[in-house]
Amino acid sequence: MSYYKEIDGKKYDRALLELAEKLTAGQGDGRLSKADADQLLEAVKDGDSYTDIEKATVKYIRENFSWTEAADEHFRTEIRKWAATK
Repeated sequence: MSYYKEIDGKKYDRALLELAEKLTAGQGDGRLSKADADQLLEAVKDGDSYTDIEKATVKYIRENFSWTEAADEHFRTEIRKWAATK
């Protein structure tokens, strides 16, 4: 299985997409919570760099998955702080 998942001709990070799908499946209201956002942040930070593929994947997840307001704000703040150090 490829490291990437292609959607509409664009490459995305398969592991991040699968994590977002797992976090929103089956339980709760289908939205990403603040705890889910923390798991996604840790998955992005695992390589200690913020690649263009990861940036595109994060954008895709932010635009195509439902988030609680608190989770969205927390994620955007934390990813910006971390990305500024890369």
